[in-house]
Amino acid sequence: MQPYEQLLADLMAEDERIVVMTAENRAALRTLPEVVGDRFIDVGIAEQTMIGAAAGLALRGRIPIVHALSTFLVYRAFEFVRTDVGIGRLPVKLVGAVPGFLSDGNGPTHQAVEDIALMWGIPDMGIFAPADEDELLEGLPAVIAAPEPYYIRFIGFPGRVAHTEPFALGTSETLSEGDDVAIVSYGFCVGLAVEAARLLSEAGIGCRVVNLRTIAPLDREALLDACELPLVVTIEDHFLHNGLASILAGILMEEQVVANVLPIGLPTWFRPGTLDRVLEHAGFTPAQLADRIRQRLES
Repeated sequence: MQPYEQLLADLMAEDERIVVMTAENRAALRTLPEVVGDRFIDVGIAEQTMIGAAAGLALRGRIPIVHALSTFLVYRAFEFVRTDVGIGRLPVKLVGAVPGFLSDGNGPTHQAVEDIALMWGIPDMGIFAPADEDELLEGLPAVIAAPEPYYIRFIGFPGRVAHTEPFALGTSETLSEGDDVAIVSYGFCVGLAVEAARLLSEAGIGCRVVNLRTIAPLDREALLDACELPLVVTIEDHFLHNGLASILAGILMEEQVVANVLPIGLPTWFRPGTLDRVLEHAGFTPAQLADRIRQRLES
C-alpha cells in the first residue's frame, strides 16, 4: 500500500467510525477497498450524491473521508458542501485531488484555482493545504479528529520541504529566517517559495519563509509578524482575488496595519501543459519568483 492508503487503513483500524468514500477517484486508494471492505464506498461519478450521503453518515456518528477531483468536489457539489455539511458543521473531510498547478495538463474545467475562496466562505470549514506528502500524513490524524468539516488540498510529492516544527492545526511553521522579506505560502507553492528564497539569499537578501499549513484555522499572528518586515510576499496557485492575498488584506484592514505586500497568484486560469512548462508560462519558477521579489525590493 502507498503511505496515504496505509495511514487511512491504520486510522480506520483504530476508529470504526471512519468511512472512506470516492466519486470514482481511486488514484490514491487503489488497494484500500480490499483491506477495509464495506467501509469503502464508491458512488461513481456523482459528487453531489457522495456529499449528501456523507452528511447522512456523519449525522449517524460516522466520520466520512470523501475523495474526488478538487474541481468537482468543490464546484459541482458546492451547494451540498455548504448546505448539507457546512450549515450542520458535520465532520466530513473533503479530500481534493490535483488542486491548483497539480492539474498541470488539464484545462480550466479541471483547474481548482478558486477552491480556497469557496471553502473559506463557509463558516467553520477547516482548510488543510500540506506542502508535501510528509506533511499530509503528519497532519491528517489531527484533521480527522477535529469536530469540524475540513477541505484538504491533496498532495502526493514526498519530502519537498525540510519541515522545522511539529504539525498543529492553526499553527504555521517558519522554514527560514531573514530580515528583508517574508514569503508566505501554502501547499505545492511552499516548495517553490523555499527555492526562491534560496536564490535570493545567494544574492544577499534575507528571507523568512512561512508555511501556513492550514488556511483555516489561520495563524493570524504569523501573518501580522510577517507584515513587520520591509516586504511580505504571498505566493499561491490560486486566483489573486479571494485567495490568501485577499485574506491578508482583510486582516490588515481589521487590525489597521499598513504593510508593503506583493501578491503573487493567478489572474486567470493557467495554460495547461507539463508541470515545468505550466510554472514557466505562469511565472512561477523559483527563478522567476526571485526576480519579481528582487525587483519589488529595488523599486
